Amino acid sequence: MSDVILDAADGPVIPVHALTEAETGPALESIPAGAKAFAAISDFKGKSGQLLLIPGADGALAHVLFGLGSSGGAGGDPMVFRTLAAKLPAGTYRLARAPAGIGKDTIALAFALGSYRFDRYKAHGAEKAKLLTEGVDLTEVRQVAHACALARDMVNTPANDMGPLQIETIAREIAELHGAKIAVVTGEALLTENYPAVHAVGRAADAARAPRMIEVTWEGAGKDKPLVCLVGKGVVFDTGGLDIKPSAGMRQMKKDMGGAAHALALGRMIMAAGLPVRLAILTPVVENAISGDAMRPGDVLASRKGLSIEVGNTDAEGRLILADALTRAGELEPALTIDLATLTGAARIALGPQLPPFYTDDDELAGQIEAAARAVSDPVWRMPLWKPYAEALESDVAEIKNDPDAWAQAGSVTAALFLQRFAPSGPNCGPWAHFDIFAWNPRNRPGHPAGAEAQAIRGLYRMIRDRFA
Repeated sequence: MSDVILDAADGPVIPVHALTEAETGPALESIPAGAKAFAAISDFKGKSGQLLLIPGADGALAHVLFGLGSSGGAGGDPMVFRTLAAKLPAGTYRLARAPAGIGKDTIALAFALGSYRFDRYKAHGAEKAKLLTEGVDLTEVRQVAHACALARDMVNTPANDMGPLQIETIAREIAELHGAKIAVVTGEALLTENYPAVHAVGRAADAARAPRMIEVTWEGAGKDKPLVCLVGKGVVFDTGGLDIKPSAGMRQMKKDMGGAAHALALGRMIMAAGLPVRLAILTPVVENAISGDAMRPGDVLASRKGLSIEVGNTDAEGRLILADALTRAGELEPALTIDLATLTGAARIALGPQLPPFYTDDDELAGQIEAAARAVSDPVWRMPLWKPYAEALESDVAEIKNDPDAWAQAGSVTAALFLQRFAPSGPNCGPWAHFDIFAWNPRNRPGHPAGAEAQAIRGLYRMIRDRFA
């Protein structure tokens, strides 16, 4: 999205005046009478996201008024500038008046995020508004915007064009760009390399869409730096398996690889910025398909950790592949492990589509995550790893089962408790956090088009940057 953020312009630039409700009245008194009358007729009050296009004497667009709502500056929401990007007609703009409490780099990033459109399958993409931002180093802004756009493009792309091989190809491109290494274990080799749960979930798919375990490793900051492990769920399409989903539940399951997309995007941010860490990105990638070789309810699976897992429901497949990936993460003895997954509908019931929950038993890490999320307006909400619910995962025939007993109800919590059994632990491993993201906007809002959304990774990037600075 860097094409919409400019550090120089070679043509006319239209000024934008960003105003709070309190600032709107005095500001209107200082503009020409014709423009003031036009604003009055249009009922411009400076409400959040309100936009007024003011023509000049020649009829061309001369000024823009943009509302920040009741609180601007340090008390306002910088992501309101996503709305500005979505509402402006094509042209080049600059902020002639902006809130003092919001950095220009933050405004530029919000504008870039709000400019995102998924037009891969459109014959012609529409022209976009562009923002001239002077006096700002836009390198990091562009890197973060590009990474978020990558995650959204991956999630938006339908499963016929975003299968396991395509995710592997993207991972290889990211690794090559940043001098990282990549290792991929595919198909039957998953059994010999001890990823049995990944194999079990993905074995029903066609050979061209064979399951695989992708591991990207980067030491660009030095071999002596602490290791951060990012784990992302990569289910390229989820039918539900033999416990098949209804058609309505299957409609958006192209997005079930959102965790892998987010892990790769976050890894790209970290490598592009050269943060002082080593990095491992682990993405188990499968299609939860239906065939004669599909895993069945009641099957008992092996796992990389050695724990036997009873399959109570084949539609609870994401936690199975993450179990093997988290075990692999523990073998690397990371200083920090983060997993991201479009894991449960229960998380949406609890917090809705805009607020992803996260789980960790490390209070210091939780505080750092929350502080970083607030700083970059990338909301998350801590949920409890409520130990009494772990009883719901007990199996009569195996050491753990993948679906909780109905009495537990707290499906996002029990999913996190399942993953905790496989997460890195021990004296040489740092804390772990699990993010149950939605990665989706269910309806159009200005600056938030219906479809894929990047969640939590801007905040996580800030947290990792600050934690290991």
